[in-house]
Amino acid sequence: MELTRTNRIQSIDILRGLVMIIMALDHTRDFFHQPAIIGNPLDPNTTTIPIYFTRWITHFCAPTFVFLSGVSAYLSSLKKTKAEASAFLIKRGLWLVLVEITFITFGITAKPGFNFIVLQVIWAIGWSMVILGILSRISPKLVLIVGLLLFFGHNILDLVNLPQQGVGRNIMAIFFRAFFTIMPLDNTHVVGAIYAILPWTGVMLLGYSIGTWFNKTFPAEKRKTRLLQLGTGLILLFIILRTINVYGDTVPRVKGDSFRFNFLAFLNTTKYPPSLLYLSMTLGPSCLALAFLEKAKGKWQVIVSVYGKVPFFYYICHFYLLHLILIILFYATGHGNAEIVSPNIPFNFRPATFGWGLPVVYLIWLFVVTLLYFPCRWYSNYKKTHNQWWLSYV
Repeated sequence: MELTRTNRIQSIDILRGLVMIIMALDHTRDFFHQPAIIGNPLDPNTTTIPIYFTRWITHFCAPTFVFLSGVSAYLSSLKKTKAEASAFLIKRGLWLVLVEITFITFGITAKPGFNFIVLQVIWAIGWSMVILGILSRISPKLVLIVGLLLFFGHNILDLVNLPQQGVGRNIMAIFFRAFFTIMPLDNTHVVGAIYAILPWTGVMLLGYSIGTWFNKTFPAEKRKTRLLQLGTGLILLFIILRTINVYGDTVPRVKGDSFRFNFLAFLNTTKYPPSLLYLSMTLGPSCLALAFLEKAKGKWQVIVSVYGKVPFFYYICHFYLLHLILIILFYATGHGNAEIVSPNIPFNFRPATFGWGLPVVYLIWLFVVTLLYFPCRWYSNYKKTHNQWWLSYV
């Protein structure tokens, strides 16, 4: 969701740019880190510190991006009537769902037959926008109430016996409990539900609800104070609930015999579906970052903001660039056509034995991010000087 030039807030672009850059690291790891397909980088028993934090730092990306999408949705609505803003959110949400199923799925999997359809973050954002469009048309207070209920209350389902098979299981997976849930369509096509819709909807609704803090008429110091309070509160909530270890995460914290194990286990919260602890752990620091980045200066923030101004464009391009590099390296390292498709691996050109260590992963990541700066800068400038209707959708 893009802001108009008159309402653009620098801290939003900087933070969104940062998380977009970091996000590409996780996807680079998926494609090029040899153990990524078969190992769990967050398992305290088997991981290393570099692998753990390479994965853990990317936890901040999806919650922050969805939260800022809500903020941006509010700011975008300021120059529209309530009906116009609602209709735009619904249409853009449905468009994002379509793009996820088609362009993004192919960019991730490189399967022309669409044998594996991916339902990830853009899918969740799309349906969250549809829900936001409906609720915001009714009442901003309703947006806040539903957002609070979903954000703080969705882990109540951890205490309920839910359907484990059939239609009921699939419905619960799509809306609440997706954890790489595989749903067959026929003998050769499956859907992979990775992001459950409604927990992420709660994040977007809360982002929309604090959008008023970013209105030009809202005092900057008051905005900073509220962001500091919100960020600190979420971090404290995470620490308290994680220590108590009773509510807030699908998988209770496991205790070990060493400080290293317990420290890593403390931070290892559940992303699929996003638990209250996971969201508090990530959005707390993000709110603090928003408070301090508003007056950031220097060349670095100008560069980072470029990615934050065109996040959807960057998101699509980075998958296609990563997979192009994957295909080139696949053949360059002696792999043949017989290895393009690997059993139980959703990506083509990515055998389980393919890949390198983290240093190579980081080099490829930096190369991809650097290369994408130039088309992102071009597209950002294009959006500033053109007003075609479709620019609001990309």
